[in-house]
Amino acid sequence: MIVLITGATGLIGQEIVKQCHENNIQVHYLTTSKLKLENKKSYRGFLWNPKIGFIDLDCFEGVEFIINLAGATIAKPWTASYKIDILSSRINAMKLLYDTIKQQGISIKHIVTASAIGVYPHSLTRYYQENFTEFDNSFLSDVVIKWEEEASRFENLNILISKVRIGIVLSKRGGALSKLVAPVKYGLGSAFGRGDQWQSWIHIEDLAFLFLHVIKHELKGVYNAVAPNSVTQKDFIQTLAEVLKRPVFLPAVPSFVLKFILGEMSTLILGSQRVSSKKIESTGFSFRYHHLDNALEDLLQKKSNT
Repeated sequence: MIVLITGATGLIGQEIVKQCHENNIQVHYLTTSKLKLENKKSYRGFLWNPKIGFIDLDCFEGVEFIINLAGATIAKPWTASYKIDILSSRINAMKLLYDTIKQQGISIKHIVTASAIGVYPHSLTRYYQENFTEFDNSFLSDVVIKWEEEASRFENLNILISKVRIGIVLSKRGGALSKLVAPVKYGLGSAFGRGDQWQSWIHIEDLAFLFLHVIKHELKGVYNAVAPNSVTQKDFIQTLAEVLKRPVFLPAVPSFVLKFILGEMSTLILGSQRVSSKKIESTGFSFRYHHLDNALEDLLQKKSNT
């Protein structure tokens, strides 16, 4: 079995590659950098450039499944020009795959694409499931809607399409957790805003496992990729402090300060989405890390030993 992965060298992609190899799945991956090319039996790199519509057709050899993780990070300042990059990087990647597969008559069985829970509106009371459709006009929601619409086009080619809406990814290698650990370690941890906003998170091992589960069981449609137990932002910081055995003395950072510093990007911190994992669990998927304290203990212990 060979899986073609876009974004394989990123945070999530590296974990998926690791789990592919643990399950004897060969990986072909696409990269825009010649420096990241490798040519091993189980891990072969190929060049592409969605901006100009170039892709090495050899990447599809023997491939039946594609995992798409391509897209510019949202963890950089949202200037007007970078907001265009956030959207276009996702759309261009999907369009290039679609056009190439269609024009070349390439046989692909199943495509699993990353998406995001940012599609759900800010709410302190709602509990979001995949059938929710009352989206707002926020930037993140607009990006995800267009991203998923582009993915849906593959149905025209009789390809099974799955969309995995990812929550806050917890990893020892980077991402949100690494940015929060440092201040808490030095006793500078504090909640953001009111602290009652919901944060739906997932351990990176569970996330990678979920992608492979979707492929293995040929699951079609939208699936939330979040752990079963969301927490408030205040509880997240408090749990992190307890795991690190550090106190939290500082008052919460006011919302207006974050909005002044980060602008529209502050929604990543102040936004509240309590998201359900019941649909993926109903397919037989079992989370290894159900609760935040267990996930943090696992990741922070590993971090200290590496």
